[in-house]
Amino acid sequence: MTWKPEREIEIIAGTPPGGGLDRSARALLKSIEANRLVEVPVKVVNVGGEGGRKAWSHIERYSGNGHVIGISSPNMAADYLTGVTTSDPERFAPLAILYSEYIAFVVRADSTIRGGADLIRRFAENAGAVKIALSTSLGNSNHVALAKVIRHAGADTKAPTIRVFDTALDAVADVVAGHADVGAITAASAVPALAVGRLRTIGISSPARLPGPYASAPNWAEQGVDCVIGSWRGASGPPGLEPAQIAFWQATLAAATRTAEWKSDLARHFWTEMYLDGAALHAYLKRERSDMRAMLGALGLLSR
Repeated sequence: MTWKPEREIEIIAGTPPGGGLDRSARALLKSIEANRLVEVPVKVVNVGGEGGRKAWSHIERYSGNGHVIGISSPNMAADYLTGVTTSDPERFAPLAILYSEYIAFVVRADSTIRGGADLIRRFAENAGAVKIALSTSLGNSNHVALAKVIRHAGADTKAPTIRVFDTALDAVADVVAGHADVGAITAASAVPALAVGRLRTIGISSPARLPGPYASAPNWAEQGVDCVIGSWRGASGPPGLEPAQIAFWQATLAAATRTAEWKSDLARHFWTEMYLDGAALHAYLKRERSDMRAMLGALGLLSR
């Protein structure tokens, strides 16, 4: 049995327009529309708030409805394992991982933290005096990258003051305003402020240097720090999707990520190809959840 949508499709983004999940949703929308991958209208619906959790509460109301999908990330599992939410994300239908992006550590342009070594020294001397901005939840990839740097300094990973925001846009603004010393932010989110000289990059969690505004910024590996970690973005459907609905979306998402429009956005946003679906996706998510549980336990954040 096959399935195809009969009415308008909604792609739910858990951040406001311009936020990280919104960028993913709009890149997917552009690819689908430009290549006429579906026969019905498609729109992005922003349901921001609570670090993306409001979006999943919204999506859950559409159980069994293949006309609604949401932009997913590791934050869903992190929120559950840390006790931020009591709702296990495994009830949603994973459809695909679309790409991964790396974490940029940024400071104000006039900050006395000139590079990664300065930040490590501050952590070593008095980690409790350092204020960090990140989004959208404790225990996510941004937080894990931060913890790796703090550990390298030999400091307590729970010592710094961490300011958590619903969207990376607000985390960037917090650093620009001088309320946080450092931001641990997905690379694409920091680009506008970097472009106008409000921020500088002191380290990136990528295995190699990124292009564009990051070309002169060393990654953490270059600075002798074991901090290579990405944060994937994907798509999930509501609970109760039928196999035929899942098959439709996997075929459509796979096609979307092969288009010229998608590849252009990969380069523009400093995203890394990482398409997974089917058995490979389920195996990856299972392994990631186990690794995340171990890391959160080490950070003292594990609740389940």
